[in-house]
Amino acid sequence: MSENITGFKGAVAGLSLTDVIQLKGHNKYTGAITVEYGDSKGVIYFVDGEIIHAEQGQESGEQAIYEIIKWPGGTFNIHPEMTSNVCTIHYRTDFLLLEALRRMDEENAGSAVNKSAGPSVTPRRTMSKIAAHLQEINNITYAVLLDKQGVPIQDSSIEAVALAAKGMFLAKTGNQLGDLMGLGEIKAAAVHTSNFHLLMYDSKQHYLSIAVKPDCNLDSVENEIKSALMPGK
Repeated sequence: MSENITGFKGAVAGLSLTDVIQLKGHNKYTGAITVEYGDSKGVIYFVDGEIIHAEQGQESGEQAIYEIIKWPGGTFNIHPEMTSNVCTIHYRTDFLLLEALRRMDEENAGSAVNKSAGPSVTPRRTMSKIAAHLQEINNITYAVLLDKQGVPIQDSSIEAVALAAKGMFLAKTGNQLGDLMGLGEIKAAAVHTSNFHLLMYDSKQHYLSIAVKPDCNLDSVENEIKSALMPGK
């Protein structure tokens, strides 16, 4: 007679999904976990042990995590080869799990949960006010303010370091082209790739590097950026 199995089955038998997430955090895992429950599917992306993005149905980011963790069981698979350039989650993984459990407790008790509100916890990373403000713009996946040496300002995350390096390279390349063409220093530049758009803005003391979703209207996003940086103009 077959046993009744509850919880998640997957690459690590006998562990719950939250156990697996915590284990991957401790192991500084980079990659993805795909999850299935009935006809529902979800995916959770990690970088250096922290969750950076999640998708489930029409939901993404924190809400997708909460929906997945609510499932009473299912199957999961580990995919170290799967990565994402999208970053929709800016909270520490342990705080996300605590918030998910809190919401489940409230729902089980019949309390209403405000799904639009983010976790009432401390963000897992800090960042400059400018970068945080820009990330509120739709279609911007990440933004980082960096000094003239390429060091991110108030953000030591792996995403910030990587995006700062891309922005620094774009700034130097743009200035080299500007010199060759007799245009002087380039104050703004854009690169289009299949995975994302990269924008770079130059000021007297800083560079601003911004990653944008590839399938959006870039002109519209740039107008929103200009409005955010120079309100009233």
